[in-house]
Amino acid sequence: MTTMKEIKKGKYRHYKGKYYEVVGVALHSETLEEVVVYKALYKSVEFGDFSLWVRPAKMFVEKVKVAGKTIPRFKYIGK
Repeated sequence: MTTMKEIKKGKYRHYKGKYYEVVGVALHSETLEEVVVYKALYKSVEFGDFSLWVRPAKMFVEKVKVAGKTIPRFKYIGK
């Protein structure tokens, strides 16, 4: 199980190439599921510039398979 302590605040690179900054980890008010709150570090016409996102913590830290290689969905790159 993922815990809040495992997810560091700071910058991450999504496996598709865009950059995000984790603001923190929060709890869903109804289910108490841990969710990661993060901000896009790019401008977007579709979603708004530097938009905020949330994703279940267990999904944030999972690995994905790309071109036969298993890699992190989000890779921590520093503060």
